[in-house]
This record gives sequence, structure tokens and C-alpha cells, in this order.
Amino acid sequence: METQSARNRSCWKRRTHLEKWILIILPVLIIIILVLVIVTAKQGGHTRENIAYTYSNEEICITPSCISTSTLVFEYIDTNVNPCDNFYKFACGNYIKTSVIPDDKTSVSSFSKVNDKVQQQLRVILETEIDDEVKVLQMVKNYYRACMNKDKIAQLGLEVLKNVLVRCGGWPVLEGPSWDEENFNWENLMFTFNRIGFNSGYFVEVGIGTDLKNNSIRYIQLDQPSLGLSKDFILQGRDSKFVKEYFQYMIDVAVELGSQKVTAERELRESLDFEIELANISLSKEDRRNITMLYNVMTIAEIQQNFPGIQWLEYFNSILYPEVQVNSNEAIIVVSPRYLSSLTDLIKRTPKRVQANYAMWRVVKSQVSYLTESMIEHQLNYHRAMFGVSERQTRWKECVDEVSSELPILTSALYIRKYFDNDAKSAAREMVNYIKRSFHDILVSLDWMDDETRKSALEKAARLESHIGYPDELLDNELLEEYHKTLKIYPDEYLASHLNIQLHSFSTANSRLREAVNKTHWVDHSNVAQVNAFYNPLENSIMVPAGILQGTYFHKDRPRYMNFAAIGSVIGHEITHGFDDTGKQFDKDGIFTDWWDQKTEELFMEKTQCIIDQYDKYIVLEVNQTLNGFNTQGENIADNGGIKEAYFAYKTWVKKNGPEPMLPGLNYSPSQLFWISGAINWCALYRPQVLTWLMAADTHSVNEFRVLGPFGNLLEFASDFNCPSGSQMNPIHKCTVW
Repeated sequence: METQSARNRSCWKRRTHLEKWILIILPVLIIIILVLVIVTAKQGGHTRENIAYTYSNEEICITPSCISTSTLVFEYIDTNVNPCDNFYKFACGNYIKTSVIPDDKTSVSSFSKVNDKVQQQLRVILETEIDDEVKVLQMVKNYYRACMNKDKIAQLGLEVLKNVLVRCGGWPVLEGPSWDEENFNWENLMFTFNRIGFNSGYFVEVGIGTDLKNNSIRYIQLDQPSLGLSKDFILQGRDSKFVKEYFQYMIDVAVELGSQKVTAERELRESLDFEIELANISLSKEDRRNITMLYNVMTIAEIQQNFPGIQWLEYFNSILYPEVQVNSNEAIIVVSPRYLSSLTDLIKRTPKRVQANYAMWRVVKSQVSYLTESMIEHQLNYHRAMFGVSERQTRWKECVDEVSSELPILTSALYIRKYFDNDAKSAAREMVNYIKRSFHDILVSLDWMDDETRKSALEKAARLESHIGYPDELLDNELLEEYHKTLKIYPDEYLASHLNIQLHSFSTANSRLREAVNKTHWVDHSNVAQVNAFYNPLENSIMVPAGILQGTYFHKDRPRYMNFAAIGSVIGHEITHGFDDTGKQFDKDGIFTDWWDQKTEELFMEKTQCIIDQYDKYIVLEVNQTLNGFNTQGENIADNGGIKEAYFAYKTWVKKNGPEPMLPGLNYSPSQLFWISGAINWCALYRPQVLTWLMAADTHSVNEFRVLGPFGNLLEFASDFNCPSGSQMNPIHKCTVW
């Protein structure tokens, strides 16, 4: 008997070539007509002189990719807004009107949309069983299973953490009068933390880094610690909403572990006051932009002389044990001598019980995510108050995030084997070359830079390395096995596996101290299953991971004006970081040195101040606060340079390859669509709580101003949209650095 599928194949074979062609093209034409009808209806009665563009049918792209791109653009733009009044609201208005922030998120954005896709892709990988899969790749799936096994986590309960705390000498707020104060020493507690797999940087932070002035070698760095609550918030004092919520979280966690509430309130209030004092003696974000201030070389003997009260030789040897042993002549980079001077005094006048309560709180806080559902509920209550979220992420999302964060190399190795298109890698690399050329041309054209500094800048731009997609070593199973050979993961023991990962991380970092630096080492460029991009001043390199080469950022089959504006501006942004207020302090080889002519540097600072002043004036209406132009200056310089470089790179591409066709149903030129695509990058909707947090703690401007600032500073944008001089998007006074 002939099956239905066989009859269908036979019917298709009987078709003429013309009939086949009609059957293929007809659905595409129907979709185009529908898009045109919908768009025309939406745009009807609102044709603006400044955006009108006349095109012929021959200029319209009707490929499936162009149709989907047109649909995407239409989902974002609000044609009721004049692009010369507020281009962000024009390009993102419909997206903002129609988007809803899920209960488990602080915001939604073009970025989060792509990130959600990567998260879902990783879930598929981690939940897929493969016969004969190599052991090292099974390891990452075992860790995911351990995270997902809520029954086992519940069975182990809180005792698994309590037992570890006892090994550390106990948390005083739990131990009560039986806590052994006489034998307490904060240095020894940090050593114990380090052996277990906890972070030991709660009083001082010891790490291994690359020498800023000789980047072929590594050094030991001594820095101030991070805080449990951002310095910007904790210094608001006990009466601040943020500090109150943080304090309540401390109490809730301690009570969950067995403390009496009244005891927790009394003792942890003293710990909170101690943390506020730590914040007071810490360097500010503003001070930490000055790299010269942070580069202080001292031997351990000199550190001991300058900051007595801590046995520094013993401290370094214990924290770096067993991979590294040092003597008194070992050179250390001391990031904040002022902090160390104040710390020794603070420790002297702080009771041991307060020190211990603070350190144990910090370590418990860092482990909450690995514990029971009731403990994690306290974390949710804290996040609800701080950021406005009302629900946790579903468990699989939490576990995907955890696995990709803790085991990034293995997660990335799995990801690129299943999802990454190598055509995207070559297309992105081609784009990097165009944008590097664009930046070269900008440097040549600058009228404020002297010839010698320009020569050095051109050499630095030419020397820039790019890491696109992923390193080939991620395909080498033997190499992956070798790197992870000492790591043990238990599919039924989540916390224990997490601590093993931390121990492995400490060990691999410390063991590299005496190794010569390899700027292209695959390990340092292997975290590619993420939606982000980076510039490394010590390498003078950019990294564009596989995860970002998709979605609104990139598609190899859509028009280049969309890609150059989206991922191209991101690439340009990272390149420009090499020449922002921080990156400019490093030369072509990634060495921290002054290569600027004094007069040229003064002119650079004037132009940077223009950017600072411009962004200082921007008001975020949702929270009625202005941006911090100083703390965001580096990112703002990069935003302004990135979109400009991408625009001129695209124009160069067009000169070489010819003009591109329009998108169906959209009455915008390729140049106008470039700007629309660049703005779509930053479309976002935030909860007010997280806006307040971002404005205080983030070095990036709020997304709206990542469009309004750079686009308004460019005459090319104003020309493409016929924006009159003096309009919001074409101000008389513009700021330009690069």
C-alpha cells in the first residue's frame, strides 16, 4: 500500500519546474505582503519629512532572514515618536510598551533576550545524555545534576554547612558563650577558609595578577576586600533602606541556622558596624580609576615594617599554600597602602567576637545558594526588597547559571560543539578588521593629537589582538582532561562539589605565579558561552565570545548594516576601551607607561571632561536621579567611539561591496537602519529598584543614555535622519573624544 508520504513525494515529482518555483516563492511573498500591510497601517498618517526614504522594488530584500529582521525591527520601533526628539524612544518605544518584566527578573532587554537563548541552549546540552561521552565532559553534567537534586540537598539539610562552620571554630552568634574567643585569630580563620574552599578575602584580598609594568611576569597582589553590600549603599548608614534590608538578611540567615533572634540582632549589629568601618577605610571607585595610585611595589619585609600587627610572611605563605612559598624579599603589589594602615588600627580596637561574627557571616552569605529551599527563601526576600523581584528563577535556570559560572571552560566546550556556527566566526573576524581600519582612519584625522603620540596610538591599534568565537583548544578532550585532572565532582553532593571547584580554582591560579605570561593562553579566553565582550589592557586584546554572536547582535545572513551596528558597535566599544581614560595608560604591548605628549594629554582630558559633564546632566526620570559622569566616563567614551567606528566601517564595506537592499515593509534607508539596529542593542525595561542600584554601583550608563549620548554627538546620525540643528538629537554642543 502506498503511504501518504510516498504519495506526497510522487505528487511533488510530477510538478513542473515552474509549479515548484511558485509553490516555494508564494508563501514568502504572502509573508512580505502581510508585513507591508501591517507596517503601512501602523505608519499610516505619520510620515515624517525627516525619515522619509524613497525606494524601488528592486532594492527590497525578500530572503527569509530579511523578512525576520524586518519583523524584529517592527517589534521594537515606535513610529509615533520623532527620531530627532528621542531616538531611544523611537527605536525602543514599542518594545518598552509591550514588554513585561518577569517576576524573577530585575529587567528585560535585548541583552537578556539573547542571554535567555544561551541559557536555554545550555540547558539542552546539560540535560542530554550521550553514550561514551568523555569523562571530563560528564563532570559538568554531574555538577548540574547535583544542583538539580533538591531532594538530596534537603536531606543533607543545614548540617552540612554547620559542620564546616564548626571546623572553622564556630560562628559566635550560634555558639553563644561556648565560643572560644581566646584562641581566635582572624588570620588563622582565613587560612582555614582557604583550605576548605571558601573565599579568604574578607579583611584583605590576596591574588595573583600580571605585573602592570612588566606583563611577561606575574606578581602577588595585596588589595582591600570586597564588601557584602556595595560601599555606595552601606555608607548610607543604618537608617538606609538598603542597609536595613541587608541587616535583616543577616538576622534571618543566622536564625535559620539556629541563633536566637535577639542574640542575632545584638551581635550582628556590631558586625554591621564593623563592615561600615571597613567601607569607610576602603578606596572609592573614583580613586581606583587612578592606576598610578594603585601600583605600589613593596617587599614583604617592607610591608611588615610599614603595616605591623599582622605577620605578613606567614599570611602570604598560608594563603598561597601549597603551590607557592615566598620569603621576605618577595615583591608584592600593594594596591591601597592607606587601607592597610587603617585596617591594623581597626583590628586592634575591634573585639574578636565582632571580627569572627563578620567573617562567618560573609562566608555563610556566600554559601546560601547551595543550601536548603528555606534558606534560599531568605535570599529571595532580600533580593525582593533590594531589586524588586518577587520570584526565584526556576531551578534549572539557577543551575545553568551556576554551572556556567563555576565550570566555564567545560560548559563552553560543550556549547561550541553543538551551537556555534563557524561561519559566524569568520564573518565577525572580517568585521573586526573593518572596524580596526575605521579606528585607524579616525586616529589619522584627529586635529588635537601630536604626531609622536599619534604614531604610538596607531601602533597600539595595529597591534591589537582579537579572540573571536572560541579557542580551538576547547575541542581537545585530552587538554580538557589534563586541566581538570585534580577536580572531583559528586552528583549527589552539591556543596561539597562547589567547594572542590573553588579549591581547584585557587590551585590553578596560584600555580601560575612562577610561569611566564602567555597573552594568548587558551584558558584565559575559554569562557565563551556568555553574552558579553571584553577588552584586556594588559594583552591589548579584545574578546568576542561565541554566545554573543547571535540574536539581535548578529546573524550571518542578514544585511550588514544590521550586524555592523549591533555586534560591530560592541567590537568598536571594546577597541575604544584601549584608548579611554584607563586604557590610554597602557601602551601597544599592554605595559603600564606614559606614552602621551603632555599637551595632547591635556586636550584628551578636556574632551573627556566634556563627556563627563554631558552625562552628569542626564536625568533618569524613573528614579529622578542624574547619572554619575565621572564613574561612567570610560564606558561612555567607549560607547561614543564604538558606534562611530562601526558606522564608518560599514560605509567602507559598502564602497567595496556595493549598497545593500532595504528591509521589506520598512520605509528606512540602509544608513537609517544602521542607527536603528545600533539602538536596538540597548532597548531595556527596568524595575525602579534596580535602576537605583545600577546608578550607584555600575560603571555603565543606563541604557537609554547609551543611545542618546553617542548618537546625539554624531553629525552622521543627524544627517541620516535630517535632524535640524538644535534638536534634541542634534545639539549645537557635541562631545567627541575619538
